[in-house]
Amino acid sequence: MQIIRRLEVLREALGQFTQAGESVALVPTMGALHAGHMALVDAARRRAPRVVVSIFVNPKQFGPNEDLARYPRREAADAQMLSEAGVDILWAPEVEEMYPAGFATNVSVAGVSDVLDGAHRPGHFDGVATVVGKLFGQVGPAVALFGEKDFQQLVVIRRMTADLNLAVEIVGVPTQREDDGLALSSRNIYLDETERARAVALPRALGEAKRGIERGDDPATALAAAVAMLTRAGFDTDYVTLVDAETLTAPIRGRPARLLAAARIGTTRLIDNIAVTFD
Repeated sequence: MQIIRRLEVLREALGQFTQAGESVALVPTMGALHAGHMALVDAARRRAPRVVVSIFVNPKQFGPNEDLARYPRREAADAQMLSEAGVDILWAPEVEEMYPAGFATNVSVAGVSDVLDGAHRPGHFDGVATVVGKLFGQVGPAVALFGEKDFQQLVVIRRMTADLNLAVEIVGVPTQREDDGLALSSRNIYLDETERARAVALPRALGEAKRGIERGDDPATALAAAVAMLTRAGFDTDYVTLVDAETLTAPIRGRPARLLAAARIGTTRLIDNIAVTFD
């Protein structure tokens, strides 16, 4: 596996794939890799003969009071995992390479970026869309893979890709979970033992709400019960909501729907989501 930090070197390596007629699958990450990321890599290997994984802790998607400084960074261990998984290129640019002096462009996806996490983290999805747009331009993938755990991010990227007529297939990969149901996340490392034990209330609350909605309970009642369950477990809830899976607006019966939640336990903010049949 090549570890590349300069754009001109990346383009040279990718040019060799192009000459050989080999397409590329891209897995964008911020590092601190876990089994969820490796599921993306496995899916990428089934989609294209060449796989590029990026590791870039993107400062543009962190707010002023968020965890940019302490976000876990362990490139050596990540690189070992990727090499063993058969990745061809680890693209790991420095901030100055991604955003050189004079960089002035911002990609903003209206509507789907403005609600839920967008409302609680202003500017976050502009940072996501900008860096993903840059990665698509740098790597030129035929397909890019993203985890469904960050479901709103996936919706934003799909909207951006469609609106800009980008020739990249966007693939969502199902959320990977611990045995007790907690969604895998690089931020789980922040949880102490007590918080980790209580954190399982998040997927359980969503599961209870899903079952209630699918058996015909009033969605508002099911969502309120989920918030109450999280509160009892020690969470401070930002939102638990049911939305249309494509537009993130009010759900319409007969269309794919999604339950999404964000809540903080201690100093750690966790997100999760599950699909719901809303007939």
